[in-house]
Amino acid sequence: MVSKRLSHRVSCSRGAALLAVAAPAAHAGSALFGTTNVQYLYGTTYADFNDDFSGYVHDDKASIITLEHFDVWKYGDNFFFVDITNPDREGDRFASADKGTGAYYAELSPRLSIGKILDTPLAFGPIVDFLVTTTLEIPGNGVEQTYLYGLAADLKIPGFQFFQFNWYLRNAQDSDLKTGQQITLAWGAPFKIGNVAFSFEGFFDYAWGEDPKTPGGSYQDNIITAPRFLIDVGSIFGAPGNFQAGVEYQIWRNKYGIDGMNEDVAQAMVKWIIQ
Repeated sequence: MVSKRLSHRVSCSRGAALLAVAAPAAHAGSALFGTTNVQYLYGTTYADFNDDFSGYVHDDKASIITLEHFDVWKYGDNFFFVDITNPDREGDRFASADKGTGAYYAELSPRLSIGKILDTPLAFGPIVDFLVTTTLEIPGNGVEQTYLYGLAADLKIPGFQFFQFNWYLRNAQDSDLKTGQQITLAWGAPFKIGNVAFSFEGFFDYAWGEDPKTPGGSYQDNIITAPRFLIDVGSIFGAPGNFQAGVEYQIWRNKYGIDGMNEDVAQAMVKWIIQ
């Protein structure tokens, strides 16, 4: 059981980064589009608590399988992912001194396009559209769910297939937490070197103000970002678009809102695009 002080899930998982391949449909009016992929990640320097919670370690090993789905419909888009940690081995459960297998964490993120609903183009300058953005964080360890809701802007930036700016209010269902705020950026930038395709994808979250209501409580503002660099392995063999491999580097400052608990972990990554 994670202690009350440590049990609040912070920010968004690295899976919040949208799929670069989905971007053309994100600005295609009422066109319908959907894509799903499965990822495998492995890292050896995750930060977590030591066995007696007296301090931190920075050498936790973990494997993670992620299922991601993104689709576009007439009035917006939907994004969903679920992480399963250590599905193939026993390892440390994040935010816990316990060991186990198969812990999960999920998020559901529907957005509604204001321009499409009003049937009025809202593009100007680098802004393509404004949206109502929402996210439901679904922890798998007994922690209360968190609702995020706010406004977003999709941007057109040279070299990027998509770039999102999302601003949220964070409404934790744990009554001991105040309502906080969060900014989330997500991007995808595909490119080629010769005939080989690459992509630079990622997200950046900054969460603040979600402080405990109880006097004397402590919950720090925190930042998590996870840029990834992937090579389209299939493009080397003339069959692009199905299998990617590379590295994702996760940087987390004040992990779980704990002052000074910082993480830097390189994660080997493979991604299979199902459709």
